[in-house]
Amino acid sequence: MENRIKVLHIIKSLGRGGAEMLLPETLKLHDQTSYEFHYIYFLPWKNQMVKTIENAGGLVTCLPAKNNIALFFKYSKIRQYIKDHDIDLVHAHLPWAGFVSRFVHWLTGVPVLYTEHNLQERYHYITKSINRLSFNSQTLAIGVSEDVTLSIKKNIAPAIQVQTVLNGVNTVSFERTNTTDRQKIRSQYGIPDNAFVIGTVAVFRFQKRLDLWLEILSTCIQANPNIYGLIIGAGPLEAELKTKHDQLNLGNRVVFAGLQTEVKPYYEAMDVFMMSSSFEGLPIALLEAMSMECAIVATKAGGIKEVIHDSSYGLTCEVENWKELAPLCLNLLNNTEKLTALQHSARLRVIDKFSMITMVTQLESLYLKHKK
Repeated sequence: MENRIKVLHIIKSLGRGGAEMLLPETLKLHDQTSYEFHYIYFLPWKNQMVKTIENAGGLVTCLPAKNNIALFFKYSKIRQYIKDHDIDLVHAHLPWAGFVSRFVHWLTGVPVLYTEHNLQERYHYITKSINRLSFNSQTLAIGVSEDVTLSIKKNIAPAIQVQTVLNGVNTVSFERTNTTDRQKIRSQYGIPDNAFVIGTVAVFRFQKRLDLWLEILSTCIQANPNIYGLIIGAGPLEAELKTKHDQLNLGNRVVFAGLQTEVKPYYEAMDVFMMSSSFEGLPIALLEAMSMECAIVATKAGGIKEVIHDSSYGLTCEVENWKELAPLCLNLLNNTEKLTALQHSARLRVIDKFSMITMVTQLESLYLKHKK
């Protein structure tokens, strides 16, 4: 155990975002007899994943920072942490954690791997500019999808290597097995046992277009009163979305279940998982839902089209044609055979191509190759 490779993950927050959710799930599958995992985050009020990481064997430290500039100036504490704990390699996630990690790399020479979870085109111009200027001051860049990797190469043209490691899901943990959870969640929110439930799990940000998601549900409910909506998550647009919900007179037909650390029971309650996003990297919630045998209806945003590249795995439409999502959902409601086929094929798809075991194996190979 003394000769374990020590990996330090650096990320802005440990709330329930897609990138954050990957950390405890990958930790559960890593070989902890060969690797020791440390985690630094900066937003103390976004800490939902901390206990899960600690329970899985990770060592978590918060360096409180109230904004991005304050975050960057934690570089000296990060450098000291690396020295005190004899860290062999830093794995940073998302831009601002990436920026400070690259500066630490420049100061210490400790190898830094950086995972990009989003398309460069979608960042603020200041973020894009700093990314472009600092990108080569790290050891290796990782894209979570081919779309993300191509975006890095197109917009930054880095001198360092960029490699794709597809996001994965723990298909053992996320398996539809508990009918009790399905009934419990439905009962808790007043959803009938025989209702057709369309759900989503998302941070309430503009790119998720949950205002349009609500419009789609309204159209579906008007066409068939047996449809209910279930939204799991929270975020900066919560007040606006609840106002939209009220304007559409959705009442108890669309439920806001709030932020949930344990989301598996909510997938159990869903028949269809729907995404109306304008852009994505490779969304973890999508893979979780597929592993849980939810039928997928989504826009072809970013990495979604890599996962659902064939109509046998899910139903998709172009981002700008989001209104088509309503008839796609209604089609599944009216075709039980097709619904069942898509639910089964969704799980088989992630087992085949997006298993977290494959992802963890690839990451450990990179850690071994690039450690100091």
